[in-house]
Amino acid sequence: MNIVIETIRNQLSSLDFAFEKPPIIIGGMAMEYYELRKSGADIDLVICNADYQKMAQRHPEKRKDIYGDFGVVIEPFEVWRSIALLDYEFFKKDSIDFGDIKMISIDRLLFFRVSAMEVKKYFDDLEMIKEYYYKNCRNHAFLQEAETHIPSYNINGGIVLGGKYQDFDDVHMEYLI
Repeated sequence: MNIVIETIRNQLSSLDFAFEKPPIIIGGMAMEYYELRKSGADIDLVICNADYQKMAQRHPEKRKDIYGDFGVVIEPFEVWRSIALLDYEFFKKDSIDFGDIKMISIDRLLFFRVSAMEVKKYFDDLEMIKEYYYKNCRNHAFLQEAETHIPSYNINGGIVLGGKYQDFDDVHMEYLI
């Protein structure tokens, strides 16, 4: 079992709350799940509106409103019905289902970070997500081929037309034309 999922499950039991739909893990714990960086102390979740309404009624003094995004803060959780007014159904798409909880998809996590990229922490997270995609999604055979032409790309501003490479030949110490 993944340590992030196990940690969240253990913490969720302290809430003593029966969710109608599995909460979706977002934020730092999602970053840790995808092995991008360690999470902070809080656990951010998105829940359906029905669950939010029940939780907000149970803990009215712990409600939080950030520009119309309603949440309930019960340490260590920040539980949201929306982020940037995007709701549960948005964040559920392509999420990883663990039965009682879901993990935001890497694509939705990327969007979540883009929507707040003016915050340095989230901008830095975008760099980590970009590296995740490069490491896990790039065609490495294409990358290896492209790396053989770096000198030509550097000379021509990244573009080579008609297969006319001008690569530097280390053996002959001259440009190949």
